[in-house]
Amino acid sequence: MLALVTGGGGFLGRRIVKKLLDRKDRVRIFSRSDYPELTELGCESHRGDLRNQTQVMDAVKNVDIVFHVAALAGIWGEKNDYFSVNVDGTLNIINACLKHKVNKLVYTSSPSVIFGMKDINNGNETLPYPDRFYAHYPHSKAIAEKIVLESNSVKKLSTCSLRPHLIWGPGDPHIIPMLIKKAKNKSLAQVGTGKNIVDITFVDNAADAHILAADNLAADSPVAGQSYFIGDQQPVNLWEWINLLLKQFEIPPIRKTIPYSTAYGIGTIMECLYSILPTTKEPKMTRFLAAQFALSHYYSHEKAKQDFGYIPSVSNEEGLKKTVAWLNSMEPIK
Repeated sequence: MLALVTGGGGFLGRRIVKKLLDRKDRVRIFSRSDYPELTELGCESHRGDLRNQTQVMDAVKNVDIVFHVAALAGIWGEKNDYFSVNVDGTLNIINACLKHKVNKLVYTSSPSVIFGMKDINNGNETLPYPDRFYAHYPHSKAIAEKIVLESNSVKKLSTCSLRPHLIWGPGDPHIIPMLIKKAKNKSLAQVGTGKNIVDITFVDNAADAHILAADNLAADSPVAGQSYFIGDQQPVNLWEWINLLLKQFEIPPIRKTIPYSTAYGIGTIMECLYSILPTTKEPKMTRFLAAQFALSHYYSHEKAKQDFGYIPSVSNEEGLKKTVAWLNSMEPIK
């Protein structure tokens, strides 16, 4: 099998690539940068932009399956940037799959596509898309996911969408380093009551879910045309988990607290200011970020278990040990 992994040099994409190579699949990556270390492992590399139809067409040619992992993520930025990459780029992938008769597409989505700024406790895939989005990233990903699932066809292309939540682990360039840096700088505060429960997804578990879904995806399978929440099946109290992480590095626990309503109000003001100021920096708080920090958002993974046998192989405890060991091998975060 020749698999194309878009964003193959990224955090999740790289883990999918290595797992595919470990089982002797052939792998091609499509990324904006070169990754010599993956090429040395036997990966074929195509460099390009999802928004470039010609480059996407060339990357998809002759492959058997596409893992569409690449996306523009974030809480702030220009709407056109998010939509051109996440929506138009996904349309380019689908059109290339149809033209080159690729019959499997596994799309990496996000639980934020159904997050309506309210607590979600053990939610499942029947949850609807919200009427309103408070950030361009979840909005663009929701539209792209709809397009992917609507493109599922018995005769042409089988598609599915996975929604891993808060991916973390060794190699994490975002969540863990950000939390540690802010805690060290005393700029991290608990938002809300500190009782909110959230899903987290160790990166190996997220990668395994993608490969399991791909292996079980076929025109007549229950996976075709479906979306799935993915997590560690051990939802955590967000702020207790953050403090446990900080404890591993002898960083004092977070004591400063901000009411959710206050953080939401600050986010509203900062969004207004950053919309008119000539800056490309992200505001320190937005309404969406306040809700993510203060509200519960965890999900049932029973559908993924039932349809393609997803059972996390790495527990929270084991994942934390591996992540701490990785961080200890790196330069200290300042």
